[in-house]
Amino acid sequence: MNEHAEGPQDRPAVLITGAEPSYDDQLAVRKRKYVTMMVCRIPCLVLAGLTYHTWWLALTFLIISVPLPWVAVLIANDRPPRKAEKVNRFAREAGQIEHRDHRVIDG
Repeated sequence: MNEHAEGPQDRPAVLITGAEPSYDDQLAVRKRKYVTMMVCRIPCLVLAGLTYHTWWLALTFLIISVPLPWVAVLIANDRPPRKAEKVNRFAREAGQIEHRDHRVIDG
């Protein structure tokens, strides 16, 4: 057997569809983003409670924590961007429908 022969497993995969990730995959990613943003709010609220003696620092943590739910919802509901990547697509050469000459009448 020839070790250098190119088999189907050696050729790059051909993308036959431009489909986006499934809805379930997109939803899982959006849920992770939302949970991550909301988990970031908890330390802000705790730090605001711990620094209540320094009013300006506590107020800063509160101001940071107030818009986080709104931002989390906006980011979680945003559609993922389309990827601009070079993919290996199947392309065949266009063939002629008929192989004979046709008369052309100029008018």
